[in-house]
This record gives sequence, C-alpha cells and structure tokens, in this order.
Amino acid sequence: MKVLFIGGTGLISQAVSKLAVQQGVELYLFNRGEREEFVPEGAKVIRGDIRDGAGAAKALKGHEFDVVVDWIAFTREHVLLDIELFAGKTKQYIFISSASAYQKPQRNYLITEETPLANPYWQYSRDKIDCEELLLEAHRTSGFPVTIVRPSHTYGDTAIPAALTSWKHPWSLVERIRKGQPLVIHGDGTSLWTLTHNTDFAKGFVGLMGNPETIGDAIHITSDEVLNWNQIYAAIGEAAGREPKAVHISTDFIAAHTPSGTADGLIGDQGVSSVFDNSKLKRLVPDFKATVPFAEGIRQSVAWFEAHPQLCTVDQEWSKMLDTLISRHGVDAKLISYYV
Repeated sequence: MKVLFIGGTGLISQAVSKLAVQQGVELYLFNRGEREEFVPEGAKVIRGDIRDGAGAAKALKGHEFDVVVDWIAFTREHVLLDIELFAGKTKQYIFISSASAYQKPQRNYLITEETPLANPYWQYSRDKIDCEELLLEAHRTSGFPVTIVRPSHTYGDTAIPAALTSWKHPWSLVERIRKGQPLVIHGDGTSLWTLTHNTDFAKGFVGLMGNPETIGDAIHITSDEVLNWNQIYAAIGEAAGREPKAVHISTDFIAAHTPSGTADGLIGDQGVSSVFDNSKLKRLVPDFKATVPFAEGIRQSVAWFEAHPQLCTVDQEWSKMLDTLISRHGVDAKLISYYV
C-alpha cells in the first residue's frame, strides 16, 4: 500500500508513521523537513510546502497513492486545495478532524459518531466542522473518497497533557509541580475526560487506512479509559515525583481573567465531560485495543523530557498568568466570604 502523509512528524502522526512503516506500508511524507528526528527509518520524504499549491503539485507530479492523509488541514482553503491536488489520484483521502467538533454541551454524556457537530465556543472546532461538510459534499457530488477521523485529546512522549497548560513549553507544568507551585484545575475537577496515547491511536488509524468501508464516513479514535481531572493531575504529579497543589477555579472565572483566546479550548472542549463509544472503530478494526493507561503514558512523557533536558523549558509568561489568576481568585473568594 502506497501512502502519503502530509506532515507525518507531529505529535499524533509520528506514532502513526512509525507503525505504518513497521507494518510494511510504502510511506511518503510530504513536509518541509523541519522535524527530521521523527521521520521513521524506511519512510521517504518529499520536501515541500502544502500551502504552496503550485509547488506542491510540482513536487507530487507523477505520484498516485492508495491513501493520502492530511495531518495539517485546518480550514476550508486547506481542504479545497487537497481536493484539487488529489481528486482522481488516490483511493482514500483521510481528513484529520477533531472530537471537539461534537456538540457542546452534548445531550448525552456518551459520544458516538452520530452525536451532532456544533461548537459555538471554539473557532478551531467550527473550522473543522466546515472542512468536514465541504469534503462530504465533494464525496456526494463527485465521489471524492474521503474518510473523516476525529481524534480527541491525544498525547505522546513529547507532551505533558493537561487542560490549562503551556502548549509550547509543556515541561512548565512539571516544573511548577516540583517547585510546589499551585496549578489550576477547572471546576471541581470531577468532570470526565479521555486521554489517548499516540501509539494506541496509531493502532486504530493504520487499521482504517485502505478500508473501503470507511469512505464517506467519520470515525473517532480514543482510549476507553475515562478519568476525571483530579485523577489526571494526580497522575501527572506522581510521574513528576511530587503531589501537585491544586486550586479549583470555575471555567467562567478562568475565561474572564485570562488573555483572549486562552480558555477557548477549555470552554469549547476540555471543560465538558467527554466519554466516547468506540464501537464503530472496533467493528472496522476488530483487533483495536488501547493498552497504554494514562498513568503509564505520563511516566513515559516525563522520562522522555528528562532524557532531553534542552527541551525542559519553562514558559514564564504562562506561569505568571497562573499566579495572577490564582491571586485574583483568592481576592474574589475573600470578598464573597465577607459579604455572605
């Protein structure tokens, strides 16, 4: 099977690339070559920028693929270009959407692929919904062979997954825990959440590649393990070697007292309980089973960062934001207590 990954070296896709090659896939990665350390041995790299339509067409000229996966398509313009580039040149085009596209707040705690798509809180999610609708319309009108895959909160060695965190400097969270500095947990920490290790995601994803039953359909891939946020932060603390100090603050307060856009993903995704029914995936990929519990996965992540000390960087602005948020919350709590 000849497969093209646009990207292929990111947090989620690097694990899929590795497993695909291990399973004998003839894998090509089309990217700018900026993360060569995550290119698995055996994969072929085509240098280029997918945002340069003419340049991409030239670089890919003469190639046809059984499967094309765009890991970095986020807007209508991105998928329109993909349709132009790959219509008639692939048997399956896989669009990476997001489970954050599901209805917020949802009507039922258990999310299936039939859960409506609607997220008024996060532009990222609305853009993914727009892409899905455009691709499905192309499938209905011209037979474009799209498969939609919706990951939820997926992590790997290079991530310390949490809710209110620094995405550019993930080690910052561990640093605060080890220094005894408080973290912020939204609400009372009892809402439910699903974290999926990228190696588990890869098992489901590779099983969907080349599967004709998936054409014109959407499938999410997540772990079956469900934790609340208090348990998640406790597991991070255990991996870091110190019990975290947590301050529980309402999501609304966080949104009101942090810079614009900081809490969009919290309000539009992580602040809402999300439990997934993976029955559809297991029907399509019968041997799929998520085997990495979060307690184990986060230990691997902390160990990976410790083995790469140059990446144990701290986001001082993020840390200062947390301190300010906690301070403001403390003042408000005292005022409420005084007046009540």
